Amino acid sequence: MIVERAATLLTETRPLAERFSEAGFDLYLVGGIVRDLVLGREVDSSDLDLDLTTAARPDQIKDLLEGWADAIWTQGERFGTIGAMVAGRRFEITTHRAEVYDPDSRKPSVEFSSDLETDLSRRDFTVNAMALCVTSPSAELIDPFDGHGHLTEGLLRTPLSPEVSFGDDPLRMLRAARFVAGYSLRPDGDLLEAATRLAGRLEIVSPERIRAELDKLIVVDDPSSGLWFIHDTGLGEVFFPELSQMRVEQDPIHRHKDVLAHTIAVVAKTSPNLRLRLAALFHDVGKPLTRSIDDGGVSFHHHEVVGARMTRERMRALRYSNEMVRDVSQLVYLHLRFHTYGMGWTDSAVRRFVRDAGDQLAELIELTRCDCTTRNQRKADMLARRMDQLEERIAELRERDELLAVRPDIDGEDVMIHLGVPPGPVIGRALRHLLDLKLERGPLDRDEALAALDEWWASVGE
Repeated sequence: MIVERAATLLTETRPLAERFSEAGFDLYLVGGIVRDLVLGREVDSSDLDLDLTTAARPDQIKDLLEGWADAIWTQGERFGTIGAMVAGRRFEITTHRAEVYDPDSRKPSVEFSSDLETDLSRRDFTVNAMALCVTSPSAELIDPFDGHGHLTEGLLRTPLSPEVSFGDDPLRMLRAARFVAGYSLRPDGDLLEAATRLAGRLEIVSPERIRAELDKLIVVDDPSSGLWFIHDTGLGEVFFPELSQMRVEQDPIHRHKDVLAHTIAVVAKTSPNLRLRLAALFHDVGKPLTRSIDDGGVSFHHHEVVGARMTRERMRALRYSNEMVRDVSQLVYLHLRFHTYGMGWTDSAVRRFVRDAGDQLAELIELTRCDCTTRNQRKADMLARRMDQLEERIAELRERDELLAVRPDIDGEDVMIHLGVPPGPVIGRALRHLLDLKLERGPLDRDEALAALDEWWASVGE
């Protein structure tokens, strides 16, 4: 069955496999593609880089690729990896490894091996420690650690002891969260215990690698079980301590679900869009710091303001791009604004909502809708109707005054000519005033805009 699923890939790799076989080396397909073939998941072979492993040393791999590959690159040679491009397909061929990490280092100390099983034993999980022999006529599946069986059982285990696996690379503890969620796997008891005990070792992993792994987790169909794994093992304390701090009841009087449970539920409801999912993860991060309880019940005044600041700080620590930090923190800041809509919004308030959301309007609306996790169906229906009404008003206003392209009715050059002033900060102040005026009144014609400019200029003085 696996051979049938891999037929296209085996055809593509046959010329390469023959070169290695003639030189006396076996060649094995490894990585996530083997796991997905075993699972029967659809594999788009046209959009994949192929990872292979062999007993051949890097210099021998290069010799075998010469004359066959369109291009060869050697940036990973010291780690045993040689890359090649053939007819638009990327291959990465790595010498069998028996790498061991220095306990205090972020980088492996690589030792090469001639043994495939040793190489597979150093992989992160048994479900990834399988190989397909492309030099074998039958494309034999090599599975020394029963990864196939563990996929069938829904079990996540490490090939060697989890202490050894996580010692090789502590990031694997965080990667376990992604596999738990993305493949519906149950962590083995030893794996769970080791991750809990060794969680602090994640400190030696770079923020960039942690961020990349978190991003992969957050966009799986339902990351809930992975997020709970991060919390329950204490991994979050190392790179996202705000996560455990959210484990407080929203309303201890009525015993409503805690903030973390609500947050994870919201993340699961949103579309698997990285920016949106991150906003869902952070949207209530300010609640623990702003919670107060009095006779009127529990409140979280200005938690969106505090949360936006905390979001920026945590995302910067994880080395997110400035653009992603700005966008996610803005969604966190705006996620409560809709809840004043029931008090009655003017057209200018609707325009401001759209202006502040910018190109994230659709994501803000989805986040706001998904933030409603109440079991009170009447309340949920009421909130949904209000959001429907707001979206209808936005559509009407967009059609009426091209809301998405809101800009002052005259430009900076018009301001300089009309006022007789040179370029400088005053031009920006004038344009901001005219934009605010447009948001309040709607579009102005040119004469009205210039008259408004004169009135503003007289008020601020020359």
